[in-house]
Amino acid sequence: MTVTDATDTAADVITGARERIDALDDRIIGLVQERMAVSAVVQETRIASGGRRVNLSRELEVLSHYSDALGRPGTSLAMTLLELCRGRI
Repeated sequence: MTVTDATDTAADVITGARERIDALDDRIIGLVQERMAVSAVVQETRIASGGRRVNLSRELEVLSHYSDALGRPGTSLAMTLLELCRGRI
């Protein structure tokens, strides 16, 4: 295999991987939007039944779940998701 062949092969692998990453990002964005919609239903129902807009114990569960699965960056990701779904508190 020549250097040119190796470079071409690497470029093909990178291009394919980037296309897969782009597809995964599209799916992740779709899932986040779906999570936001479901969260809005929960929040509206909770408020309509006299509850608070935010359930802190539930948010701690979510933070713990993401942290357990992904470590410290998971906590940051969970915080971002929670903010997207319920707004700033």
